[in-house]
Amino acid sequence: MLAYVLRRVFQSALVLLIVGLVAFAMFRFVGDPIDNMLGQERTQADVERLRTELGLDQPFPVQYWRFLEQAVQGNFGLSYRQGRPVSEILVERLPATLELAFVSGLFALAFGIGLGIFTAIRKRGFAANAIMTLSLIGVSLPTFLIGILLIYVFAVELGWLPSFGRGEVVAIGGWTTGFLTESGIKALILPAFTLGLYQMTLIMRLVRTEMLEVLRQDYIRFARARGLRERAINFRHALKNTMVPVITITGLQLGSIIAFAIITETVFQWPGVGLLFINAIQFVDIPVMAAYLMMISVMFVGINLIVDLLYFAIDPRLRVDRSAGKVT
Repeated sequence: MLAYVLRRVFQSALVLLIVGLVAFAMFRFVGDPIDNMLGQERTQADVERLRTELGLDQPFPVQYWRFLEQAVQGNFGLSYRQGRPVSEILVERLPATLELAFVSGLFALAFGIGLGIFTAIRKRGFAANAIMTLSLIGVSLPTFLIGILLIYVFAVELGWLPSFGRGEVVAIGGWTTGFLTESGIKALILPAFTLGLYQMTLIMRLVRTEMLEVLRQDYIRFARARGLRERAINFRHALKNTMVPVITITGLQLGSIIAFAIITETVFQWPGVGLLFINAIQFVDIPVMAAYLMMISVMFVGINLIVDLLYFAIDPRLRVDRSAGKVT
């Protein structure tokens, strides 16, 4: 177990280094931040002075090494646009994104697993067929289009929910939350549904497919022959074995919620790190872009590592296979 954990941690660290290198290299072709930071009356001396202050006159390997050294310490430099530490800006914006991702992930998990089980058990029922038909909407329609449709119906036509912003928030220490205010909860409904709908439909279809496969196994027929109740067969035997392959895909899908939040935050003008990244691209704010991609990479790699460890702990076949491999 320890060797497996160490190997996965090493692979995760290697992935982060590669992602950081690719992202840092790509930003060199986005544009020159000096053009946005200095006015039209700039001189060549001003350009050279600012380039030296920002360290842009150094070779690329030196810039990348300095970026890694500072990133390990939680220091991503100064924002070219705001002139403030990037870590400070991320701390301000991160609560909004994590709050949105938490609600979206909870919605996707609860409804995805629940509807997946229901449509598998009642696979020939009218309700199950209707749910599977409607789920095509979440899979086929782009996220931004779903968000625009929801804004038009619930904000413009009905006027029930706000169309943009986070609503009123409450500061608790260094954390801001909208869970404690009515306007904050209302503002969260549309973007959370928009962000979680695609993930929910994928989880639902995966759970349904895996559970239908498990229900066709011989040990399920044997359990029915012994006279066990359908509820016990479905939830004690079938569901447990269904969740083993679902855990991996579900973990990756929950990690992608943070990445997909860029589109949702842009549509609803949600003041999170996704909207911050879009604005950083427009102003060639390289430190903010690099910090955002590194943060997303850490989340993806961290979730993937946790999922792998859970998969290893839940599925005894992996432990048996590794033990057999050592014997041979």
